[in-house]
Amino acid sequence: MSPTSRRLAALTVACALLAAGCANREQAATDQSPASSEAPTPAFPVTITPATGDPVTIERQPERIVSLSASNTETLYAVGAGKQVTAVDDQSDYPADAPKTDLSGLTPNVEAISGYKPDLVVVSDDVDNLVESMAAVRVPILVVPAAATLDDVYAGMELIGRATGHSDEAADLVDRTKAGLDKVVADTPKPSKPLTYYHELDTTLYSATSKTFIGQIYGLFGLENIADPADKDGGGYPQLSNEAILSANPDLIFLADVQCCAQNATTVAARPGWSTLTAVKDGNVVELDDDLASRWGPRIVDLAESIADAVEKAGKS
Repeated sequence: MSPTSRRLAALTVACALLAAGCANREQAATDQSPASSEAPTPAFPVTITPATGDPVTIERQPERIVSLSASNTETLYAVGAGKQVTAVDDQSDYPADAPKTDLSGLTPNVEAISGYKPDLVVVSDDVDNLVESMAAVRVPILVVPAAATLDDVYAGMELIGRATGHSDEAADLVDRTKAGLDKVVADTPKPSKPLTYYHELDTTLYSATSKTFIGQIYGLFGLENIADPADKDGGGYPQLSNEAILSANPDLIFLADVQCCAQNATTVAARPGWSTLTAVKDGNVVELDDDLASRWGPRIVDLAESIADAVEKAGKS
């Protein structure tokens, strides 16, 4: 199946799931309140317990959300909370209409954040004790940490959905994401032999292992990760040596440092010894979108599409 056909098929399945889910909820609402045509008001207050940190209670549905995480910004919009977002950090560039500001998620400034009068702040890490600082000004803050696994991706979607009054939409998003991944994988021809790969995070040769959420997406296609043996501390993001990569001789090279570090198939081939690698000789150096390859949001299906195209091409080499 061609990449275009695969995308259309995945979209069809996702839309069908969304329609079915909405239909079921509409019927349930009709059964419960036959005299009312209005959507039910989300139940607040709500207490949410994130994967890390203390529970957070949100008294009423947020109307002025500040997001200091690009991944969580994408999820906020994907669950239908976009109209409630009043400001996002300087790294949140998707969707294009997100209200991007000069706020920083890496060096958060409580006074600057408070200037947007938020009734909910969403972050991926409690940098500089931001949770305590926002509590001092009586603003709830939800920490949705960086996903370590695909299950963490789905859990983050559900947390954000509950916190913003969009639990049903979040459930739909999880279903659509899972279905999209399943469809992409099912429609990708399996290579005659297992393919090995190297995923590059930056030019110092840091990579991601099979245990990370990125590695798990590669694993859906049966790919073998050459970075796994280098993960001595179990952190999931080891630094490889040039010699180790040359020795492993991967069938596929995925570059997640295209925008940040100007890497491409030509620069990779010019590295000492790399022109001899199978991936380079067969033209299987894949230039990924840096954001897709690092964000744990709803666009992981798009990342899977890029991987699928590369696997299908390499399988024919």
